[in-house]
Amino acid sequence: MFSTATYLGPYQVTQRHLWSQSSRLQSCRPRRFVRSIAFLKLQGELALFCGRRLYASAVRPGDAAAAGRVKRVGVLVSGTGRSLENLLQRIHTGTLLGAQIVVVVASRADCFALERAAQRHVPAEVVAARAFSDTDRFSEAITEVLVAYRVDLVVMAGFMHFYRIPPRYANRVLNIHPALLPAFCGRGFYGNRVHQAVLDFGAKVTGVTVHFADNEYDHGPIVLQSAVPVLDEDTVETLAARVFAEECRLLPEAVELFCQDALILDGRRVRIRQRQNV
Repeated sequence: MFSTATYLGPYQVTQRHLWSQSSRLQSCRPRRFVRSIAFLKLQGELALFCGRRLYASAVRPGDAAAAGRVKRVGVLVSGTGRSLENLLQRIHTGTLLGAQIVVVVASRADCFALERAAQRHVPAEVVAARAFSDTDRFSEAITEVLVAYRVDLVVMAGFMHFYRIPPRYANRVLNIHPALLPAFCGRGFYGNRVHQAVLDFGAKVTGVTVHFADNEYDHGPIVLQSAVPVLDEDTVETLAARVFAEECRLLPEAVELFCQDALILDGRRVRIRQRQNV
């Protein structure tokens, strides 16, 4: 059973004098069952205590992930959760700044992504697609979860269902597609089906696209793209592996740009403002 009562997501301590004790802090791990949480202000910095035990990972002074600047991220999943794990790991190591994954929403109760969330003590909820008679009701149930967790940014990471985006989340949902939009996209184009289509067409270049999702398949404004060459000897498996490696680089970059308020939407064009130095 995955619920907010069972798993506590990662929190960060920004108290400057605790930085010298970072090795001790990073070794702390939250307990799975939490009865109460008290937020305390220490010298103007935010720390998290549970009972009497402080557990968190220290943050370098000046990091973009400092308290008050962190965006709350919800991740939609349907499968193994490799992209979810990539995001969690980068947040943990400090290579993705300004983001905190506060909930994972799975469309199936048996997907391995739920195990990954549990291992990282991230709250998880199951909104089973098969339990709903139509897309609208399914989407409304997902939105209810996102709103309950006060999610700022939604990331579709291997989510295999259509999510009808409500106005409150317009331009706040990122999707990743394993090709260069607008090529090899649309309903039914996902996973290895995309890579097979690339090979069948004889394309010399494919790639990765991160875009704002809208209420059409693979249609919203493009945030980032990166090309991946197609080799003569490629199979679906070898091409998929290289494309996924690029996904692991591009998706965290797009998430960080959003969390730093660096994305400016101008019609269908997404402009990137100069990042702040931290």
